[in-house]
Amino acid sequence: MPFHRFENFKVHHLNPHLSSGEGPVIEGQYMYFRIVTKKAGTGSTLHYHPNELMAFPLAGKINAVVGRERRIVRPGTFVHMPPYARHGFTACEDGDLTYLYIKDRTWTLIGAAQDEALPEQAKSATEVARDFAAGKYPGEKKDAEKSQAILDGLGRCYYPMIDALDAPAASGHHEQWVQGTNLSFGFMESPAGYSEAVTAAPHEYFFYVISGELDVEVASEKKRVAEGDVVQIPRGAAYALSVTHGARYAGVKSTPAVEAHIDRNGAADNWRG
Repeated sequence: MPFHRFENFKVHHLNPHLSSGEGPVIEGQYMYFRIVTKKAGTGSTLHYHPNELMAFPLAGKINAVVGRERRIVRPGTFVHMPPYARHGFTACEDGDLTYLYIKDRTWTLIGAAQDEALPEQAKSATEVARDFAAGKYPGEKKDAEKSQAILDGLGRCYYPMIDALDAPAASGHHEQWVQGTNLSFGFMESPAGYSEAVTAAPHEYFFYVISGELDVEVASEKKRVAEGDVVQIPRGAAYALSVTHGARYAGVKSTPAVEAHIDRNGAADNWRG
């Protein structure tokens, strides 16, 4: 099914040993597409994982660390965490935080603390929850020398896309894309009347409607989508969209690198346990 609402999915607290973040998961072929919420003043310890992570705040502010760089990030700014990059997100004290959270499926949704070695295989969410409830820290033996977390040489990881999500509308169709190793993130603004059609999507594509309305068709299924709707377009599927009321939407596409890796090795699928 190509059309989703996050509220129709189960909410998971996947890394209680590392983060306060909770949210549903939509699994694609090549990526996990999520929305995550953190209560004001709560967040994550510094950690890392082998898969790439992309985040885009929708409400609240992030006290963010990527590598060694710390910033306060507001809605409209995209944050890129390359594979193995050390990072941590805390919701600022003045309000709860909600953000889009996308990871590729070369690894699961379970991370490792900055001073731990990665396990040969990621623990499942079930294992983590069980060990956490039992009072056993579910990480590997602390050994900072064996950590693979990257702190330096990451480049610029913060990308302002728009001043505010309620800023005045763009005069024409406008896209900004950041391509990482395994995923590409895009922020789009489209006026009423804009349309596009693709006979075979070259990559897997998810997008989340921030505001406005679009008529979308994916592989012969049609729907008018609006704020909070998620559209999932499989690689190779035909799709078309037409903007009925000026729209803003954020999207993520798989890259040839992650497609080749997962087509060859399979996607990580043990996070549930």
